[in-house]
Amino acid sequence: MSAMAEQSLDVTSVMNALGSRAKSAAQILSTATTEQKNLALTAAADALIAAATEILAANVKDVEAGRAKGMTAAFVDRLTLDTSRVEAIAQGLRDIADLDDPVGVVIATIDRPNGLKIERVRTPLGVIGVIFESRPNVTADAGALCLKSGNAVILRGGSDSYHSSNAIHAALQAGLKKADLPVDAIQLVPTTDRAAVGELLKGLQGSVDVIVPRGGKSLVARVQDEARVPVFSHLEGICHIYVDESADLEMAEKIVVNAKMRRTGICGAAETLLIAENIAEKAVPALCNALHAKGCEIRGDDEVQRLFAGATPATNDDWTTEYLDAIISVKIVPDVHAAIQHVQAHSSGHTECIIADDANAVAAFFAQVDSAIVMHNASTQFADGGEFGMGAEIGIATGKMHARGPVGVEQLTSFKYLVHGTGQTRP
Repeated sequence: MSAMAEQSLDVTSVMNALGSRAKSAAQILSTATTEQKNLALTAAADALIAAATEILAANVKDVEAGRAKGMTAAFVDRLTLDTSRVEAIAQGLRDIADLDDPVGVVIATIDRPNGLKIERVRTPLGVIGVIFESRPNVTADAGALCLKSGNAVILRGGSDSYHSSNAIHAALQAGLKKADLPVDAIQLVPTTDRAAVGELLKGLQGSVDVIVPRGGKSLVARVQDEARVPVFSHLEGICHIYVDESADLEMAEKIVVNAKMRRTGICGAAETLLIAENIAEKAVPALCNALHAKGCEIRGDDEVQRLFAGATPATNDDWTTEYLDAIISVKIVPDVHAAIQHVQAHSSGHTECIIADDANAVAAFFAQVDSAIVMHNASTQFADGGEFGMGAEIGIATGKMHARGPVGVEQLTSFKYLVHGTGQTRP
C-alpha cells in the first residue's frame, strides 16, 4: 500500500470490516468438511511453489529494507526466505493437511444414571487474530492451522515482512478459492499502521475471539496489556539447560551447541547454561570452547571466568535476558536442586532441559520445573509444534489455560457439550 493510501485509510472502519467478514467466514468454516479444508491447504502449497519467484522477489525488498534500518543479523535471518525455506513452508501446509481434523471429535462421554448421554465435542474458537513481526512463514503457518481447526484468522504482520507476507497470503487465498471456501477465512491486515493493532486488540466489535502475538517482548507486552479478548502468548523464551554431574559430556556438548547455535533468533534457543560444580573443571572448558568455536559469546560467573579465559563477567541482568543472538550466560550450581531454584527464579516458563543419566535428578527436574516444556537429553530447539508432530504451531503459550506449549490445531479448539435425552425432566 502506498504512503498516500495509508494516510487516507480509515483504520477503524477497515479493521471492523475485516472482523465482520471474518466472523461470517468462521460460520462457514465451522461446518466445512475435512476434505475441503485439506484441499485448500494442498492447493495453497502448490500455489506457493508456483509463485516462489514472486515470493522471493518480495522478500528481497523486505530484507534490503531491514538491513538499511540496521536490523541485527538474527532478525535478518528470521526475515530471510530462500528456495529451501519456501519449499519448507509449502511442506508445512501439506503436513497440516495430513493431521487429523480436530473439529467434531468426541473427547469425552458421560452416561448418567437417569439415561442422559453427554458428549464433550471439539469446536472451533471462531475468529483468531494473529499479530507477528519479522517471520513471513508465520503467515502460512498461522493461516493453515486456523483453517484446519475451523477458525477464520486475521493476520497482522509487521512492516518488516510486509511484502513477503502479502505474497504468501495470495497463495493461501488461491487455495481457499480452489476448495470453494471463503477467501475471508484468511485475511491479512492491509496496512502497516500501528493503529490497526490497537483495533484488533479491542476485538473488532466482538468479532475476535482470541489474540495470538508472535514477536518480541515489546509486542507481546503491549498485547497482554491492551487486549480485551483472551490471549495465547509467551513474553520471552529464556530457556535453560542444566548439565548434571551424571551427564555424558560428549552428549552434553552436542546438545548445548545445537540448543544455542542452530538458530539463535528463535524462542527455543538456549539462553542460560547451568553446570553442576562437581564436573565444572572438565565441563566448563569443554562446553565453552565448543560454543566459542561456533562464534558464541560467553558471559559467566566468577568460577566460569576462572575456568574459561574467554568468558566476560555476567551481570544480574544476564540471567533474565533473552539474547536471540550468539550469546549465552553460564553459571556453576551445586546440584540439580540449585539448578531448579535458579530456573524457578529466572525462567520465562517456556522451555528448560536437563542433561543427565541420574534418574532421580531427572525426576526432580521434571516434577519441580513448571515451564510449558521440560526436556531430558534433547536440544531446546525441539520446542516447536512441527517437531511435536503438530504439523506446525501458531506459537508457544506459557500461560496455564488450556493452550500451553506449542499451540497447534487441537489447542485452537474449544468444546461444547451435546446432551442426548429420551424425554427426561428434572425433578
